[in-house]
Amino acid sequence: MTHPSHESDGYSTLPSSSEHDPPLESHGEEDASTTPLLSSHSDLRGGTLTVHPDGETYSYAYGPPGLAGLMHNSYGLGCAVFASLGGLTFGYDQGVIANVLVMKDFVERWPVSAWETGLMTAVLELGCLFGALLAGVLADRISRRGSIAIACVVFCTGSALQCWAESLTQITVGRAIGGFGVGALSMLSPLYMAEISPPELRGSLMALEQFSIVLGCVIGFWTGFFTRSIPGSRSWRIPLGLQLIPGIFLGCGTYFLPPSPRLLIMQGKREAALASLARLRLRPLDVARQDPLVLTELLEMEVEVTLLRKVTESDGKNVWRNEALAWARLFDPRYIDRTWVGVLIMFFQQWSGINALIYYGPSLMRSLGLNGDSVNLLVAGGINIVQFLAVFPAILYIDEWGRKPLLRVGSATMAAAHLLIALLVFQFEGRWQDHVTAAWLAVGCVYIFTASYGMSFGPVGWVLPSEVFPLTMRGKGVSLSTASNWLNNFLIGLVTPALMEASPSITFGVFACACFAAYLWSTYVVPETANVSLEMIDEVFNSSAGREDMLLKKQVERDLGLYDWISGISELRSIP
Repeated sequence: MTHPSHESDGYSTLPSSSEHDPPLESHGEEDASTTPLLSSHSDLRGGTLTVHPDGETYSYAYGPPGLAGLMHNSYGLGCAVFASLGGLTFGYDQGVIANVLVMKDFVERWPVSAWETGLMTAVLELGCLFGALLAGVLADRISRRGSIAIACVVFCTGSALQCWAESLTQITVGRAIGGFGVGALSMLSPLYMAEISPPELRGSLMALEQFSIVLGCVIGFWTGFFTRSIPGSRSWRIPLGLQLIPGIFLGCGTYFLPPSPRLLIMQGKREAALASLARLRLRPLDVARQDPLVLTELLEMEVEVTLLRKVTESDGKNVWRNEALAWARLFDPRYIDRTWVGVLIMFFQQWSGINALIYYGPSLMRSLGLNGDSVNLLVAGGINIVQFLAVFPAILYIDEWGRKPLLRVGSATMAAAHLLIALLVFQFEGRWQDHVTAAWLAVGCVYIFTASYGMSFGPVGWVLPSEVFPLTMRGKGVSLSTASNWLNNFLIGLVTPALMEASPSITFGVFACACFAAYLWSTYVVPETANVSLEMIDEVFNSSAGREDMLLKKQVERDLGLYDWISGISELRSIP
């Protein structure tokens, strides 16, 4: 392989002082704080690359983290925001169904039991389960963008069927079909966003998925709230039909999104990957061909693809065997820890109880003693607003604060809130009118829980699965993790109405236990992945990667010239 040129446009050597360096991606095990001298380079576009004296460990960033970084790369932010519309489709359906299920025309037209309500709500999640699993195959075989477009077509088909339904069966079938598309989008959008994000902004951009979901919840809920008084079936057909808009917009807009450079490298299209990466990092292509940051990131992608091809046994003639082997690798002892992280983060995200609050908010508020449809709907709608506002700190500071601290604090607060609600319901159920303060205290605890979720398991649940899997496993790994989300979402939607009908206090007690288990898991099991590049994520899973894989990886890095490239940069006193 021809090594990249060491000459670059607009770079100069900086003094080795930490005050010049923004938070960077760290590569290698050496602690930079103990390093006596660093070779640090910065360009006029805000990028910084620091090479440690050993010539092999290094760190880099294209700009500052947080809000300043998002503004610094407005194009990457725009692409991520647009891709996150896949989450908007999910959130809108969650938000709108809570109102549809209690609308006068809907209830009079099709009276349903608690179990039938749960089934109609949960069938979307069941469709999402299969959609997420199939999307993992399409993402690798077609492309990230092409798969998103197909998922949008499926989603719009299901939405149209719901809008013009003439029977409860048609609505149920429409929700299942729409769920197939929503499930695929819930896997594809975070996957694509992770692969186009600059390293210092990956957490913030990935948190946009949760932001989009919550925004969809808010729009869906309040759309249904304001259409509920329209006479006849238009009261529920209008909000169900409006969900076609983001599906059509996203499906048509994928044509204008840049392709994933990491997927292009996996497909052997290096020049196309370089062009896409240059576009995403705001570098002209001729400049990107000599830019140290772009070429370093591109080399990292090539290293990972080469490594994983060496350790993956595949038969190019047997497609089905290759597919089975690819799925089986998720359960290989070397990678099972990663798989469990992806599966369990989604398990705890759902069993925290958040979607039970969203789906059955009005019913829940009635169980807490609040009377009147307007009061119930307004308080339940407040849940979505609180969650919406709570996502903003996570977007801005998830890379600075880290994933693990957010999960620990969030799960502990959620467990305490659920426990207090369970005790209040147990003590005052049936006597809320005589204990109005207790009822509003319970509502306050619901809001505290929602805010904690919005800053922790909500956004982090979409970030971790897209970070922990290596490139050739990432599509199926994220797919399996998202399938875990939908399977547990389905179970929550199915059992919550019956469980609430039997005992609201036990329902909140179950959620409290799940949140406490999430605290133990996030404290003792979850690794910290903040400020670790996707290509170097193996290093936070030392127990599962194996020494042989690490040695092979270093050999591949040497063979492809990564160390020569980094050493060459460190030897430069200045780059004209």
